[in-house]
Amino acid sequence: MLCKACQFNEATTSEGHCDVCVQAAAAAAPPPPPGHAVPGPGMAGGRPAWLRSPVGLGRATAVLLALVIAADMYSLWAGTVMQDVLNDLAAGRYGADIQREADDADTLYASTGLAQTAALLAACVVFLVWFHRVRVNAEVFDPHGHRKKRGWTVWGWFVPVVCFWFPRRIAADIWDASGTRTATPDGMMPADPSAEDAPHRLVNVWWALWVANLFAGRWATQSYWKAEETDELKAAVANMMFADALDIAAAVLAIVFVLRLTRRQDTKARTGPDPARQAVPSPAP
Repeated sequence: MLCKACQFNEATTSEGHCDVCVQAAAAAAPPPPPGHAVPGPGMAGGRPAWLRSPVGLGRATAVLLALVIAADMYSLWAGTVMQDVLNDLAAGRYGADIQREADDADTLYASTGLAQTAALLAACVVFLVWFHRVRVNAEVFDPHGHRKKRGWTVWGWFVPVVCFWFPRRIAADIWDASGTRTATPDGMMPADPSAEDAPHRLVNVWWALWVANLFAGRWATQSYWKAEETDELKAAVANMMFADALDIAAAVLAIVFVLRLTRRQDTKARTGPDPARQAVPSPAP
């Protein structure tokens, strides 16, 4: 029978937990105050935080992000078709044929918007489910190393203003907890800032591209809807193509981030808690 908590290893206790989860809970949980019960495996601050495999969700997220990339590439191709028609109009070509080409190009470009929206919505839903799962797993690995509460894992993407940095901070904390960082018993963060910043290069570049894409996409969409003259439409389509290229770059790095973090958690769950954390002596009675 598989462990109830991690679904990775064989259960070895009467409660249905494996040795890895029991050891992880013992190493991660702070000493309880007198008169309080010791939290069970996967408890972080009294809240359930069971290990669950992120592998399936990670792969599904990567596939859906690949569909986002495919939709963006489709939009880039449609943008070149639209630009060709606009160039013909700017050169003074008119008639039934050019009008038919313009209508077809407009219909094609509209269809790419629908494809992009559908792919993005599907990817966002599955990504958020995966992101929440790896955050809960990270609480099992290191219940003290998180600067934001678990609820911000989802809501942090939608609340105005804070959406530009809360998810990145949560992602960095999950990354750290899923690696070899050792938390101090009192829950303090590592004192050496360089130890925190160095592993976050992938997170930082992905997040910078994501934020840049948000602004570029908003700017391009507004310019497209406001455009009326041929030259304005050409510039607006060029802006949309630039936003699509940024979105492709951000999605590629998002796939790399998802797969690497999933692998880090899978490896950590299978190998057990950090030896350094297990070696922390218990306080004297």
